[in-house]
Order: sequence, then C-alpha cells, then structure tokens
Amino acid sequence: MQLLKGGFSHRAKTELHSNMEVWQRGFADHRIRDVADYTNHVEYIHSNPVRKHLCAAPQEYSYSSANNKFLLDAAPQGLKPSSKGVIGTAEAVPLQIKKAAGGNN
Repeated sequence: MQLLKGGFSHRAKTELHSNMEVWQRGFADHRIRDVADYTNHVEYIHSNPVRKHLCAAPQEYSYSSANNKFLLDAAPQGLKPSSKGVIGTAEAVPLQIKKAAGGNN
C-alpha cells in the first residue's frame, strides 16, 4: 500500500506542481479474522449511504451490494467460524460485483 500511495503522491505533486497532501492520514489495514468480523464489516459498508443520508435503508441505495441488483460471490472460504454461530451468506458478500441477469443497470 505504501508503494501505491507514495508513487501516486509523488507523481501527482510533480505533475501538478503542488505541495498539497493527496491521501488522508491514518490508513489502517485490518485483517478479517472470522465470519462475525466479516459480517460486521459488510454491515458497516452497507450502512455508509444511510449514515450520509443518501437513503433510508441500505437496500435502497442503487450502487450498493445490499440491494438485489447484483449477483455476488460467496463468502470467502477459510474464515474461522464465529463464536455466535453466524454464517456468512452470498447476499451479504460484496467481493466481486457481477451484473445480474435481467438487471436494468
């Protein structure tokens, strides 16, 4: 990540003759540990448009994997089962978005 951010920042500053910061401070990497952690992150991402008042529910946002407009890949294999017994489902997994058959967009 450092190489991508550093290379892009250097090139942007050089080509734009700017000293402006390109990236926000505080990038933090997080490794998904288990199904519960994965599910929490999916729910957090789905609720972003609601927090920004773009819709009332995640399913209403046109560009969200929370609605039924997209076919989604299954949950990643190899996650540890959660202690709560929550099992990830394909509907809650925004890994790779594919256009659904018969979709409008």
